[in-house]
Amino acid sequence: MADLEYNKATDSEHEIKLDSQLIYAAWRTGRARAGGKAGFEVMTALVGNGAKIKIEGKSENGKKLGKINDVIKNNKFVGEFDIPEDIDLDDAVFFKVELPGNGLSGESNRIPAAPAITVTNMKWSAKEARREDVLTLSADVSGCDNGTDAMVTIYEYDRDNIHDKIVEIPAKIEKDKIELKWEYEYHEDTDEIATDEELKKYGKSYNPPEYFFVIEIDGQKFGRDQESGLLEFKDWIEIQLMNLVGDETYTLYLPDGTERTGKFDEEGFIREDKIPPGKYEIVIKGKDEEKESEEGDDMANIEEGEKD
Repeated sequence: MADLEYNKATDSEHEIKLDSQLIYAAWRTGRARAGGKAGFEVMTALVGNGAKIKIEGKSENGKKLGKINDVIKNNKFVGEFDIPEDIDLDDAVFFKVELPGNGLSGESNRIPAAPAITVTNMKWSAKEARREDVLTLSADVSGCDNGTDAMVTIYEYDRDNIHDKIVEIPAKIEKDKIELKWEYEYHEDTDEIATDEELKKYGKSYNPPEYFFVIEIDGQKFGRDQESGLLEFKDWIEIQLMNLVGDETYTLYLPDGTERTGKFDEEGFIREDKIPPGKYEIVIKGKDEEKESEEGDDMANIEEGEKD
C-alpha cells in the first residue's frame, strides 16, 4: 500500500497514488479430500469491482483441478475446486491467481491430499420427541483421524426445501464415530401450526414439526437429503373439569384431522400423550348436555405441552 503517513501541508490539494494488491490466496480447508470439494478464498485491495480474475488449480504431482475465469467483487473472491477421486495421498494441491488488468499474480498455500470421507448410519435415538427429551445423534465415519473436528447442524424440515436452521453443535470424531446429545425444545406457539383442515384449501396436508441433521467435516456436508431420518415432535394435553357431573366423555379433534375419545376420571381429569401439535377442539358430553369445554365454565385447568 502507498505510504499514507501525514507529511504534507494541509492548505493545498495533493494527489496520492494507491496501488492495487493481492493480499492473499488461501484454501478454506486444511486437506484436499479425494472425491470431495476444497473451497478457497482470494483477498485483494483496490482492484476495482468487476476486475477480471483467473484461477488455476493443480497438484504437485500434476493433477489438474480446473480453471476459473470470473470477476472479483468487493475485493474478495470465493470458490471451490473438485478434488479428483484418484489423487495420490502423498500429493498436495495449490492454485495460481492472476488479475491481468491489475498486473497482479500469486500462488496459494499447499494442502495435503487425504482419503475420501464416508459418513453412514446417520440416525436419531428415537423417532419422536417431546419437550425436554434428550436425544442422541450418531453416525459412522471413515477416512478421518480420531479427534477430527466436525460440525452437526440440526434443521427443521420444510416440504418446500426451505429448511430452518435450529442449532449448530461442534463435535469430534472418536473411534470412527460421531455421537452427541441434544435436548429437544419447541419455543414457538403451537397454535401457529397449520391444521389439516386449513391446509386442504391449498391442496396440502398437516405436517408436524420434523427435524434432521447434517454433518460437516473438512468442508464437506453429509445428510442434506435427510439421511438421518425425520424426528417428529409430539405434544400432550391435560384437562380437569371444575364441576364434575359424572359420566363425562370427550372427543378431541386433533390438528391432523384425527379424533380421540375417552372418559374423564373420578376427579374430572384426563391426559392425552403423543398428540400432533397444533390447534385442537374438545367436545365434552355429560348426562344431559353437550358443550365445548374450552368455551364453558366447567374447566379448572387446560394445559398443553407448550405450557410445560
